[in-house]
Amino acid sequence: MTTTTTAEAPAAAPLLDVQALVVAVRRRRRLWYAAALLGLLIGAAVAVLLPPPPSAATKVLVAHQEDQPNDTGTLMRTDIEVLGTTRIAAAALKSLKSPERPEDFLRQYRGTGLTNNMLRIDVTAGSEAQAVARAKALADAFVADHVRRMRETAQAEAKALLDQRARMQDELAEVNKEIGGQSSTEGDPQGSASSETLFARRAELTSRIADFGQRAEEARIGVPRVVSGTQIVDAPRPVRHSLPRAVVTDAALGLVLGLVLGLALAAVGAVVADRPVLRREIAANLGASVIAELPRRSGGPWRRRRTRAARTRLTATLARTVRGSAEPLSLLELGCARNAGAIALDLAGELTAEEPVVIVDGLPGPQLAGVRQEPGGPAVVGGERAADLPDQERRIGVGSVAPGTAWTDLQYLGTRTVLVVRAGHGSAAWLHTVARQLADQRVTVLGVVLIDPDPRDRTDGTLWDGHIALRGHGERYARQHGGSTSHAVEAVGGGTSHAVQAVGEGQPRPERQPMWAARVPDSDQEAR
Repeated sequence: MTTTTTAEAPAAAPLLDVQALVVAVRRRRRLWYAAALLGLLIGAAVAVLLPPPPSAATKVLVAHQEDQPNDTGTLMRTDIEVLGTTRIAAAALKSLKSPERPEDFLRQYRGTGLTNNMLRIDVTAGSEAQAVARAKALADAFVADHVRRMRETAQAEAKALLDQRARMQDELAEVNKEIGGQSSTEGDPQGSASSETLFARRAELTSRIADFGQRAEEARIGVPRVVSGTQIVDAPRPVRHSLPRAVVTDAALGLVLGLVLGLALAAVGAVVADRPVLRREIAANLGASVIAELPRRSGGPWRRRRTRAARTRLTATLARTVRGSAEPLSLLELGCARNAGAIALDLAGELTAEEPVVIVDGLPGPQLAGVRQEPGGPAVVGGERAADLPDQERRIGVGSVAPGTAWTDLQYLGTRTVLVVRAGHGSAAWLHTVARQLADQRVTVLGVVLIDPDPRDRTDGTLWDGHIALRGHGERYARQHGGSTSHAVEAVGGGTSHAVQAVGEGQPRPERQPMWAARVPDSDQEAR
């Protein structure tokens, strides 16, 4: 009986990779650094060039007849709204004899409730003296209006209570008249009941008349308390503005706003551009494993030694690969021509001691061909002379897979290649294009050298098919079948890239020759 094993379907890719987004935003720190700095400078410039106008402030103690200890501030909010009416503004302007419209004056002051009974009035004007005068006029107008409203309210309440008391007194007089007009009710049960009802009614009316009188008196007494309690407790005074404090405050606000805006722009740009930065993304899009990582620049003195050690390991790895096959090797760059040229020079220098080596410079512009050759060093020729070199001479090609590349010329640089890719430089669509075009040209991709990786990247850049790691591309298959690597590529996929083969028709996969990864030690990764 035959048993068929089906590989598990890969997990669906998330709609938004948060880790990749964070790394992409962190790599664009120059953008949000610049935005934060710009916000800081703009905030400081605003504080210096646009100082606040002269202003004055005063505090008013406001008393209410309805004051309660558990008041939630409703009365004070009402007072603030009353302060912001044209009636108060017009009264203040009238006392100042100003022709300004009340509607325009409303925009020059505001009220703030400090407590349930404390109101602060802030006024701006053309000068400090004018601001102080306007603050005093507003405070006086508000106090006068508040006192007038409280008096009118108390008088209306007292009048209503006294009118009610007068009606009760008239009714009491009628009850007394009925009681006096009744004859003797001795021995008459109905007469006795009627007399008791009249006496009870008279007692009730007497009590209510006394209550209404007392309430009217309290309403009158409460007005003087409100009048004396509503007053200006802090005389109007100019508000001094500290320029250094304003500069610091506005600069801090601008810094925060600029930083937030810069982070937002960096995040949106990272999502829209779709430029892979993680090892696993670059390996998946190119269909080749990451075999080494190098920084874009040497950096400080404390990192140069680590960078040199990583480059030495990479050079030794590539030299072993070159010695193991007679086919020429090429280095194809994407966004890092200088780094690719330096790796080619290191590799040629390693092999020159064994045999003559020629570097074929296919990079755009004068990259390596214009470098002065050292005595005994490798020869450097232009890409147009690649076809004229003898087959017996060891060649190392250096080219580019950037947009605008002549794809048909890449096979003359070498039938085997190592891609030197700068992280975050090419889009995912372009990386797919590179993998497809190289496969169409029968160029075997041995691996990827990642330039300028994220130091906190902990993802794996090795491709897996469920059984073995996909590192080299058809090397061991070619040796086992006695053919060249290009023939092995044809036997494996008929010219399709092994990124496509990884999700292909289920053909048996050839074993790949492992290439030991050379990683920068400061990335906290163990060198494999």
